[in-house]
Amino acid sequence: MYISTKGRYAVRILLDVAQNGRGGAVRTQDIALRQQISPKYTEQLTALLVKGGLLRSVRGAGGGYSLVKQPNQYTIAEILQKTEGNFSPVECAAESGVCPREESCVVRGLWRGLDKVITDYLQSFTLQTLLDRLPDGGDNYMI
Repeated sequence: MYISTKGRYAVRILLDVAQNGRGGAVRTQDIALRQQISPKYTEQLTALLVKGGLLRSVRGAGGGYSLVKQPNQYTIAEILQKTEGNFSPVECAAESGVCPREESCVVRGLWRGLDKVITDYLQSFTLQTLLDRLPDGGDNYMI
């Protein structure tokens, strides 16, 4: 399992919006500056997050992006699934995975077990969990 820059940055962007968007929208330029992500890549990722139903685009003066749900309703697993797709350690472990050797494969259960551990772990963390770990007033964090 490898979580790409896209998945890691998506978590950081959503966390930034959760922290800085209380009472309003957060501008892409501000997110990019705080998170040290190029503005162009930040724009691409915010568009992906809007399409995935995780962010809302706010137009006009004071526009930018805001969360669709409360921070405690976003699991890290959900964010990674929307940005990475399947993050199972092997293809046959995924829920949609098909194994031509399913009847005789003795290691498929091992991979499925590992997939469940990973998924359960990522589902146990929410944006709120991460917000609660930030030092008071801190906006410089890395994931």
